[in-house]
Amino acid sequence: MFQRLARVFRSFIGFFISVAEDPEIILEQNIRDMNDQVPRMNESIAMVKANVTLLEKEESKYNAEVNDLASKVKASIQAGRDDLAGHFAIQLEQLRGALARTQGQLQTARAAYDKAQNVKTAFLREKERKTREAMNAIRDYRRSQWQKKVADAMEQFEVAGISQTHDEMVRKIEETTAVNEARMEMAIGNVDQQRFQIEEEAEKIRAAELVKQFKSEMGLISPSAASPAPEKTIGGRDAERTA
Repeated sequence: MFQRLARVFRSFIGFFISVAEDPEIILEQNIRDMNDQVPRMNESIAMVKANVTLLEKEESKYNAEVNDLASKVKASIQAGRDDLAGHFAIQLEQLRGALARTQGQLQTARAAYDKAQNVKTAFLREKERKTREAMNAIRDYRRSQWQKKVADAMEQFEVAGISQTHDEMVRKIEETTAVNEARMEMAIGNVDQQRFQIEEEAEKIRAAELVKQFKSEMGLISPSAASPAPEKTIGGRDAERTA
């Protein structure tokens, strides 16, 4: 009992493994996975681009503050207020340090954005190539599966048995035809052909006599020509001999 249940479980497991390893299913899943990666990649690139935008705004702000402090330092010096000029100069130095750090970060962020764009372009190109290759492979796989079904169906045909039956039926028909032809020849041979010929000749003579009678009635020939000559009998010939 346990062995039977074990065989059933193994068959189910084997079935699911065979389904899971179906090349068509795997390739279709790969195509879906690649398509799903595009939105995530766009989201990551958008975050890099947002960082570049923030750093550009920060750079613009620092540049404006640096220019403003530089103007205040110059104005304080011209007004003879070196104390204020020194105060503004210290702030200016700090802003210039912050500006330099921001510009370095901005340069790095721009390089990262350009690299992300290149990665996306390469990924989309590779995705298109693999998708096209997968679709071609799926079509070839489906075609091979169809050819397998056709081959399996063809292998089930009993060609030898059909040929044997075919030859047997043809031979029977030929035998039947030969027998009927022989019977027809025998039947024709049994008919009295000479009697048919005599009757045909008598019919022709009768027809000729009827035509002569019609010609005589129409005045086309003399009655003597139309009337047939009297037949001589055996008795008549004996009388002639006696005379």
